[in-house]
Amino acid sequence: MSQEHHHHHHAPAVDAHSLNRAFVLGIVLNVVFVVTEFIAGFWLDSLSLLSDAGHNMADVVSLVLALLAFRLAKVKPNKHYTYGYKKSTILVSLLNAVILLVAVGGIVMESIHKFSRPTPVEGGAIAWVAGIGVIINGFTAFLFLRDKEKDLNAKGAYMHMAADALVSVGVLVAGIAIVHTGWYIIDPIIGLVVAVVILFATWNLLHDSVRLTLDGIPADIDRQQVVDSMRTVTGVQDVHHIHIWALSTTENALTAHIILKPDGRSEEIKYHIRQELMKLGISHATLELESIEEHDKEEEDDSD
Repeated sequence: MSQEHHHHHHAPAVDAHSLNRAFVLGIVLNVVFVVTEFIAGFWLDSLSLLSDAGHNMADVVSLVLALLAFRLAKVKPNKHYTYGYKKSTILVSLLNAVILLVAVGGIVMESIHKFSRPTPVEGGAIAWVAGIGVIINGFTAFLFLRDKEKDLNAKGAYMHMAADALVSVGVLVAGIAIVHTGWYIIDPIIGLVVAVVILFATWNLLHDSVRLTLDGIPADIDRQQVVDSMRTVTGVQDVHHIHIWALSTTENALTAHIILKPDGRSEEIKYHIRQELMKLGISHATLELESIEEHDKEEEDDSD
């Protein structure tokens, strides 16, 4: 029986430099916007602007967390953390999904409050500030567009900023409508619509984050396809005891027992299996090779 653990670092799908730059630029832009929105909110005595500034502040925090996880993922393994801090990227993506849900709850509560007590707002000024928000949030979301399907944290950042752009569009529309109609009830109605849209958009991020946190098979990996590809390798009789999980939001790992056909050349078989796994997005593979006789004996021992 032989066991071999290989770390093959193929070219990452995510451009680390551009993603790092996107996080930094996104944080700077949004901090400037939050400060501007807080000042405008106090100056105009606008609760909606102040609450939106608070919501945007939560996004700044989430971007900082995602950047921190992104940096931690590069920390080299040590004697206490043999995979380094790669898992922090998954934990942050889960935290970001939770922050988004909390933000949705805040929007819903604020909207319900406004339904019961409609308050006059300065529609024109709110529309101007919201317009700036649409541009800044939309541009920040665009920064993460390319990598959103390759990394959960990039997806989380994209979701946050796209949701904020949507909120700003809602505030902009509400501001313009209030100027022309004087109907202050428009504000909470648009708030609820935006909350529902964000909730639906956040669900997949939450689902994928929880799955990876529990060491579930990543959404882009098909277990049966992995099994079938290993079985097609010449010299492989069968495979069993397969475990697939995510090391981070961009790297996947596998352990498996490989039953060899008689006279199967183990080194060649391991090499070809690893090549197949790399094609399927699994860069870390621990393969335990066993003969048919060893497998049969193992089965007998298990049945005793």
